[in-house]
Amino acid sequence: MDARFSRLVTVSQGDTGRSVTWHLLDNSVALDELGVTPKGTLLCVHGNPTWSYLWRDLVREATAAGWRAIAVDQLEMGFSERTGSERALEQRVADLDALTRTLELSGPVTTVGHDWGGVVSMGWAVDHPELLSGVVLLNTAIHQPENRAIPWPLRLALGYGVLGRATVSTPGFLETTLALAHPALERDVKNGYRAPYASADRRGGIGGFVADIPVDEAHESWNELERIAAGVRRLEVPVLLLWGPRDPIFSDTYLDDLSERMPHADIHRFEGAGHMLAEDADYAPVVLDWLAERDALETTAGGPLDQREQGSDEQASDEQAHPLWSVLDELRGSSDTAIVDMNPGRGLPTRVVSWRLLSRRVRQIAAGLVRAGVKPGDRVSLLVPPSADLTAVLYACLRIGAIVVVADAGLGLAGLTRAVRGARPDHIIGALPGLTVARAFSWPGQRISTTTLPLAAALALGVRHSLHEIVALGTDEVLPEPPQASDVAAVLFTSGSTGPAKGVIYTHAQLSAVRDALAAQYDVGVGTGLVAGFAPFALLGPALGASSVTPDMDVTKPRTLTARAVARAAAAVDATVVFLSPAALANVVATADELDALDARALDSVTTFLSAGAPVPEPLLAAAGRLMPNATPHTPYGMTEGLLMTDITLEGIREAAVDAVEDDGPGGVCVGTPAGSVRVRIAPLDENGQATRTLGEEPGVTGEIVLSAPHLRDGYDRLWATTRVAAADSTAATDDAPAERWHHTGDVGHLDAAGRLYVEGRLPHVIVTATGVVTPVGPEQRIESILGVRRAALVGVGPRGTAQLVVVVETEPAAKRVVLAEAELVASVRHETGLDVASVLVVPVLPTDIRHNSKIDRTALSHWAAAILAGGKLVAP
Repeated sequence: MDARFSRLVTVSQGDTGRSVTWHLLDNSVALDELGVTPKGTLLCVHGNPTWSYLWRDLVREATAAGWRAIAVDQLEMGFSERTGSERALEQRVADLDALTRTLELSGPVTTVGHDWGGVVSMGWAVDHPELLSGVVLLNTAIHQPENRAIPWPLRLALGYGVLGRATVSTPGFLETTLALAHPALERDVKNGYRAPYASADRRGGIGGFVADIPVDEAHESWNELERIAAGVRRLEVPVLLLWGPRDPIFSDTYLDDLSERMPHADIHRFEGAGHMLAEDADYAPVVLDWLAERDALETTAGGPLDQREQGSDEQASDEQAHPLWSVLDELRGSSDTAIVDMNPGRGLPTRVVSWRLLSRRVRQIAAGLVRAGVKPGDRVSLLVPPSADLTAVLYACLRIGAIVVVADAGLGLAGLTRAVRGARPDHIIGALPGLTVARAFSWPGQRISTTTLPLAAALALGVRHSLHEIVALGTDEVLPEPPQASDVAAVLFTSGSTGPAKGVIYTHAQLSAVRDALAAQYDVGVGTGLVAGFAPFALLGPALGASSVTPDMDVTKPRTLTARAVARAAAAVDATVVFLSPAALANVVATADELDALDARALDSVTTFLSAGAPVPEPLLAAAGRLMPNATPHTPYGMTEGLLMTDITLEGIREAAVDAVEDDGPGGVCVGTPAGSVRVRIAPLDENGQATRTLGEEPGVTGEIVLSAPHLRDGYDRLWATTRVAAADSTAATDDAPAERWHHTGDVGHLDAAGRLYVEGRLPHVIVTATGVVTPVGPEQRIESILGVRRAALVGVGPRGTAQLVVVVETEPAAKRVVLAEAELVASVRHETGLDVASVLVVPVLPTDIRHNSKIDRTALSHWAAAILAGGKLVAP
């Protein structure tokens, strides 16, 4: 902490004639020294058992941003006076009012609160609308839901005979709170929080705060809490809710309550953070960025994040006439095949669904869901394996304006739980495995099963309806008005291969634009036979008018797909288009010997073959091309935020390889040229390996890949800061120009002279050595050309700026254990890359992401390599 910020303020206590002394952190002295007139004031209120030390980073960084920040120590807490009086909630709100009057605080004021300080700050906010310009809250609660008990740590502390001992006589409550940090706090930081509470006579306020929790209507603070909770609904100022979801005290239930009371709030959930959010995450820059954007929006016609409505509106007029379900309406009388289920389960034979049946079932399910209580804007989590049932439910939800939440089972149980809980669904439609997990982990939402369960099982799982019952409820097919093109249609979760899975928001117009981009690029339409070994393509099949089939495979394990399964799926729909993930493709090629003459004939009919989701090596794409000799192999580049950005054929890859040899550039995976109306720009890297804010198209310049297209995502769900970073450089519509939406991908790469895009890795994987910036993919490609090397990963070990280069390889044949590479291999690696590689480690297998089973987790590998080279055991990564 900056000692200049610490000050004492004497405040008169009204008519009593007494005064009390408050301790504050106040950066006004620093602003005066800088000659800065503050843009406004941040009034920061801590909770229990912390003090103004909680806000030290925000106070410091607010100074540089030109904001006055006042962080108070509430009376009986921190280094403020111990009055010996009990202070109920109403008194604490009055105390804060008296302090701000003494300080002669003027607007604009943004309140910032955490824990019980959030309630006190909101009480002040409700009482001072004339000064209030904004509200920021970190993990707090304004209301206790009637159907939920208060959090267990608080119940424990309130127990008979426990309160005094846990909170006052001993530092137990304080130490328990400090232990909630993720990662654990450093000793000096813990001592900072302990400093004002060294003895029992200094900890009375901690016990008083806990005792003041209004557990029922008889409590003296109940009415004041109800007053504040009601007043919050009337606030019209901007609100930012910052949340640590790992909080055992204030769970997402309380975030949901706050967002329901203030539906205009911006929300950012820091995945992995908990109750001590101010310590767990770098929250201060987020607050200051939000303040800056709020001010910009108040003084201009729109700002970078003003696209959600404006950007969607530009597409709305054309797209409203062609929603995703429009083909279902057009083909509702057709007996042609719409979907084939190769493995419907329970030993049943292949299931063929006509357009007539699919269209009718979608309308019936849609009508039934409405009668079961699903409303426009409700979130519906789909825990259904790829199947005709999933397709019908998806389109039914879209038709009635419900928002579908799709999280891949490939995320794993922990990842799937984080995703579903974070998306806060109102309803869950699932097969038995998904519903079982939902019950076991207390996922929210009304539950609907895809099959009719025995009564005991339905009761045990909390299932209210079966899909059969939903269909029966909707036999009249009476549907509400369709949603608008600018309405949110879906939350699609990323793979989690580059960090915690993020919920990507799409509007109806944007999903329709995705369909149109795919149709135009690959000539997919009514009558096309489509084999979709990748869930998004399977679900878009009906929107494209294609007869689609998912091969018989475990979708959570791409390498379970065989060549025979692909061939038989192709035969089922006379496929001309096949889409497979790279991980699945590797096993398809490996099992090609199993094909018979009928299988080969089915694959001969394929004219377009696609593989995307991760880099596809040229030899693998070529081998797939030999399986489908009449097909043009493509490998599109995209992401959950934009499914089709660039495209390249096998022939294009070979041409690029020839040009790259002559060019001697930084290397990378060539992903081709922009598809359709997509635009590609590069934000060059600076000497610290960070992307600059200048966008360009100069060949050979490495930087962050930035994209623009009509079918880009709308934003991220409950990730305000992530959306803001990704949408940087976007502009709102004006009288002179339409809105321009850009997406910062987090990928790094460059353009060549022919306009082809090369991907060189991920921004977090860029290595900064003493001699410069190194991107990993180009060197990895050169290492993989060494005889006996199957796959390679280049990582940095040590501080940014002086990082050492470490190569980790898989060999052929595979090593049985982790070893240091032989000198000959080390020399070959250094020769091929031209880099000063510090060490080469050989592992049996490189760690990859769950969904694609092919993207190497370089961040985890870097930490592992650092431990090995520091003398740790040679354990597998």
